[in-house]
Amino acid sequence: LIPPDLMGKAVLVSREPGVLAGAAVGLAGFRRVDSELLTSALLSDGAELATGARIGTVEGRVASILKAARTAVNFVQRLSGIATETSKYVAAVDGSRARIVDTRKTTPGWRAFEKYAVQCGGARNHRRGLDDLIMIKDNHLAALPGDNPVAGAVARAHEAAPELKVEVEADTLEQAEAAAKAGANIILLDNMPPEMLREAVALIDGRSQTEASGGITLDNIRAVAEAGVNYISVGALTHSAMAVDIAMDFSP
Repeated sequence: LIPPDLMGKAVLVSREPGVLAGAAVGLAGFRRVDSELLTSALLSDGAELATGARIGTVEGRVASILKAARTAVNFVQRLSGIATETSKYVAAVDGSRARIVDTRKTTPGWRAFEKYAVQCGGARNHRRGLDDLIMIKDNHLAALPGDNPVAGAVARAHEAAPELKVEVEADTLEQAEAAAKAGANIILLDNMPPEMLREAVALIDGRSQTEASGGITLDNIRAVAEAGVNYISVGALTHSAMAVDIAMDFSP
């Protein structure tokens, strides 16, 4: 439909409020299709988007712009959706000691992008892979023999990688106490209601840092934060964020 010599200019525009992430990635998508396209970012990642905000421009062959548009805009929509959702959770715990972190529940192939988008929304990355931190989860403990496998697992983890922190998942107060006694750096308090979280934080008493996880929503996150945990990990930041409505319009 498009003559090969037709030249034009298009702009990426936000159709709704949000937080921007992935602008540079999206614009790079245009240049990957046609290296002669000229792109320019008008806003920086992490910026608040208003309805109608102009994010970036692309100029050159119209056929190339149209060929790249869907993929390029997909990156910006998806990553901005993660940044926007993350910013809501960060705002919900403002004033508390708790810090919001993500999980490894990311889209295969997109982990680096999605964890970057979490940072644009004001939160931190929990870990990018299995080699960032040793996390002893319930299935690890269930697979090990003995009545109290926590102590042995923590000791082996520290011995195998003394430069890494060790985190232990605890479903009960008894497991939390065992993890603290074993020398865990962080204890993940899994699926505990706020009252139980408060008990666990008091029981651990600063021997380990604490992380709340499981069933965290915008409706209950404030109560979780006020229980006194150091971190709150939220899988929904990456696995359930809705894309921000971003479009590409041609300039006259």
